[in-house]
This record gives sequence, C-alpha cells and structure tokens, in this order.
Amino acid sequence: MRDPSALCWIDGHVRARAEPALRVDDSAFAEGRGCYTSVRIAGGTARFESHHLRRLQRGARALHLGRFDPAAAQRALQDLARAAFPAGEGIVRVQLSRDADGGVRVVGVPRALGENATSWSAITAPIVHEGPILVGGHKLTNRLLHALASDAAREAGADEALLFDRRGRLVEGSRSNVIVVGSDDRPRTPPLERGAVGGVALEVLMERVPELLERDLSARDLRSARAIVCTNAVRGVRPLASLDGRPVGGADHPWIRRLSDALAAETRGHRT
Repeated sequence: MRDPSALCWIDGHVRARAEPALRVDDSAFAEGRGCYTSVRIAGGTARFESHHLRRLQRGARALHLGRFDPAAAQRALQDLARAAFPAGEGIVRVQLSRDADGGVRVVGVPRALGENATSWSAITAPIVHEGPILVGGHKLTNRLLHALASDAAREAGADEALLFDRRGRLVEGSRSNVIVVGSDDRPRTPPLERGAVGGVALEVLMERVPELLERDLSARDLRSARAIVCTNAVRGVRPLASLDGRPVGGADHPWIRRLSDALAAETRGHRT
C-alpha cells in the first residue's frame, strides 16, 4: 500500500504532499476561516459520507466561504480512498477554505489509522472552554483550544482531555463528544450550545438512540457515572477506563455495547 502521508488532494487532483500548495491568501491560513471533517475510510468507502458532506455544507455557509459543491469533497474522499487505502483502512481529512478570488478551496489529506485502543484514559483539561466561536457546532480550522488540550493529554500519558466551561459544565473532549451514563443508567451528552463540535458520530447516535438526550453535566456527575464514553466518527465509541487517574464505571456496562452497536450499524449494510 502506498504511504498515505505522501499524498494530498487539492482542488480536483491527487498530488504529492511535497508539491507547493498553500496560497498566502487562503482564508484558513490568513484568518483561521475554514472548516473540515475527518472521515474513516473502510473497504474503500467513506463511512457516514452524507453526514460529513452535510456538515461541510453547514460550515461553508456559516463561514461565508462561497458556493460549495459537495461533489468536490466527495471526489476528494473517493480519489484518496483509492489512491491511499486501496485495500485497507485509514482517515481522510477534508478541509474547506476560500481564496482572494472568492473560490472555495477543497483540500484532502489522508493519514494512517494508527493505534486504535478499545478504551481510553482521560484527564480534565487544564484550560477552560470559553464557549462557541461560532454557534452551530461547526468543526473549524481554528482549533487552538483543542490542540492545547490534546497536548496536555499526551504529556499526561492520556488519550483524551475533557473540557469544561467557566461554570464547571462539561463541554466536550479535545477530539470527541462525551456521553455520560449516570447513576440512573441513562445516557446524557452536553448540549451543543455549550460550544462543542457537532460530531458526526454523535449526530448518528442521536438519530438512532432515542434515549440519548442533552443535559448539562458537571465534574460531580462524571465522578458518580456508571460509564463515560468518548465518541467520534474515526474511532467510534471508546469507553473511558480512567479519568484523572481514577477508574471510571465499568467497561462492560450495557450502554457501551448498545452505543457501539448503534454506531457500527452502518458497516452492516446501513449506509448513511
């Protein structure tokens, strides 16, 4: 298999990553004005493709990037799936931005799947989540907060960092949405208006699991939780084994299996 790190897709063509590509007037570079989505490729197919394309459409509108044709992002996914992962699995990041000519730029970057642990450890992020930069749960290229939280997790030897706002309410993880199964055995996730990225995996789970509701959650709720789950479209459902060094709930809680099965249903013939 060709090394995916050697490839990219820029404005209609698969190219070598080493080729010059960045324009100095690109809005993602000059202003942080861009949006993106990260897609799991399996068997040459983009999982939850339509959800990812709709998210890019919403982001393009909210950022006033210009007229965006979802078919361009779809071609990026298909071309890179064939070129980088013809017989295996991987990840493609598709980014939208604009240039001074008013055109929407589409850039796709593949990468290997890497390690894929079945459970995660997490820390409480040492920085505060200040709420949404732009209401709507858009996945923005301006991701300094998430990058710093991810750095803190790595330095602590953890997989994830959980972000809370100034009122002590859980918002999200640095790379995931968070679902908490409380002492009443009901799954809850923070309201998106607190500032979380509207993850594709969470969107799918909200569609398929009617018991999953939005509710404000505190650190106290997490300490008494029967299970805590982190989820994103690339990694799927990942239960937390520990938070800040303390064990979390049970890795075999029934809700972990149910959420995993609900998200995995796409691979059993239900393509969305």
